[in-house]
Amino acid sequence: MGTIMSKSEALLRLLQLVSPTLPTGAFCYSQGLEWAVESNWIHDGPSLNNWLNDLLEQSIAFVDIPIFRRMYRAIQDEHLSDLEQSCSLLLACRETAELRLEEQTRGRALATLLQSLGLEEVDRWYPVIGQSQLAGFALAAARWEIPLRDAALGYTWSWLENQVVAGVKIIPLGQTEGQRLLLQLSAGVGENVDLGLNVRGEDIGSASPALALACSLHENQYTRLYRS
Repeated sequence: MGTIMSKSEALLRLLQLVSPTLPTGAFCYSQGLEWAVESNWIHDGPSLNNWLNDLLEQSIAFVDIPIFRRMYRAIQDEHLSDLEQSCSLLLACRETAELRLEEQTRGRALATLLQSLGLEEVDRWYPVIGQSQLAGFALAAARWEIPLRDAALGYTWSWLENQVVAGVKIIPLGQTEGQRLLLQLSAGVGENVDLGLNVRGEDIGSASPALALACSLHENQYTRLYRS
């Protein structure tokens, strides 16, 4: 077993885990945003705010965070089968081929990175975390003793930052407008994380038809910068 981490060390590991410089390829994905801009669904700061706020309240709060909680607990309890079930559930909730491929591709990248960083017992968990970026995030958070809520906040912030940066590039918006959007949207992060951490198993899941449509149509978009 590794040494017990202090609160400051756990915080530093969380900051490392959510850093946009982490080589897991988050910058390659817009999650349908590129097509939504191309179709003029999203065309300025307010429309991007509405799009991301809806996803935060629906997809993140009712899919990612409750499944992340299950994954984190499964790793703490050394239950590989529970982690496998949670991973399968998450992939089933990814509504398009692009979103599933992103989850799996980033999962392999994060698993390989955690191996190179010498994270405890990565080899044992690799077959599962190699299929899901969220599972790898949960493994790192649990092994680095990052508290569950802090880790969930970090994951949500990382998602939000990546989407805002994508919007800044695609629409395009200025950096100042991007920072304003982050400030506005971050006001709802804590509330939705707390909601997600208390979602019952039978209530996991959401319907995001606009996201599914945007991601599906993005697969055949004539010109594109992003992989999803």
